[in-house]
Amino acid sequence: MTNVGVRRGTTHLLTGLDWQVELDERWVVLGANGAGKTTLLRLAAAELHPTTGQVHVLGERLGRVDVFELRPRIGFCSAALLTRVPGEERVADLVVSAGYAVLGRWREEYETTDTARAAELMKALGVAHLGDRRFGTLSEGERKRTLIARALMTDPELLLLDEPAAGLDLGGREDLVARLAELAADPDAPATILVTHHVEEIPPGFTHLLLLSDGAVVAHGLLEDVLTSENLSAAFGSALEVQRVGDRYFARRRTDG
Repeated sequence: MTNVGVRRGTTHLLTGLDWQVELDERWVVLGANGAGKTTLLRLAAAELHPTTGQVHVLGERLGRVDVFELRPRIGFCSAALLTRVPGEERVADLVVSAGYAVLGRWREEYETTDTARAAELMKALGVAHLGDRRFGTLSEGERKRTLIARALMTDPELLLLDEPAAGLDLGGREDLVARLAELAADPDAPATILVTHHVEEIPPGFTHLLLLSDGAVVAHGLLEDVLTSENLSAAFGSALEVQRVGDRYFARRRTDG
């Protein structure tokens, strides 16, 4: 992304943004509500075009490429997709049907390699035992992990996760963070971008951080260099203190003395 801006009417959602993600990197995009995180992810997903500047996704420039050919190369897990899945959808069918970019199975036929890959991904995300369950009967955490398995089904070159831990209880969040840490450690996993507004949700193994505030970049670079109390305070407009415990991060309001 080069000098990217997104405007809706007189409102600037993103301004003057420069950012680059390499093939083997795992990025966290962090910022308060309204910072521009989801807008940024929609650009990366080729779902949105910039008002100004240039966006290249997987080597293709938006505006000069057929996005319908580009999108199958991108795995995207978002709350919007969560609301579109019928409650009666069988979990295994929801995952395998990503190969046809449809929700659930209809009359299409799948190769043994497809069903085997779906089973492998469901096992990796801890939902293999739910294959015959209906999506509507799953817990929030099980739904999120199922959709991540679906996003990986097409062997994407880029994986985008929009607040995957939102709405989860503590146990569900920690289980998801552990699964994403395993994914981050896999050298064959795609370049990954995870959007959140909680430092506690950053999985171990993620390498880089982009901090946003009011549609502009506060700081970006290596996670351990960028995630400081000063930068986080600037991004959230509040005096915050960051602590690192092992390979996890925590934040709280700073108190004098």
